[in-house]
Amino acid sequence: MITKSSVQINKEWDIVGARQMGRELARDLGFGTVDQARIATAISELARNIYLYADKGKVAFEIVEDMNKKGVKIIASDQGPGINDLSKVMEDGFSTSGGLGAGLPGVKRLMDHFDVLSEPGKGTTITTIKWVR
Repeated sequence: MITKSSVQINKEWDIVGARQMGRELARDLGFGTVDQARIATAISELARNIYLYADKGKVAFEIVEDMNKKGVKIIASDQGPGINDLSKVMEDGFSTSGGLGAGLPGVKRLMDHFDVLSEPGKGTTITTIKWVR
């Protein structure tokens, strides 16, 4: 069972759409309310990063199964400027937008799997997975 859907991120309001789609998918998969909130928060952060730094991109959702567990895979991708210093971006408290700096380290803590592929000048793809407990 692989269900895929996605939300294009072109304007600030699209962040809300991505967040709602992710929360509904998480609820339908059987995630509790706390994990639904974690997933929605991670999606918000990923979508906001696309909006702020790449202008446009997309947040895609996939239902994944591994052994006897199921979860949601979230793939945030863009063709923006990429991340020049990934280790700096992954530091707690680091912010280029004047935000709180929870950013990508926060997303990594909220999710069970976190992977970043970024090439300066070509864009960024961040893949996260949260498993149903």
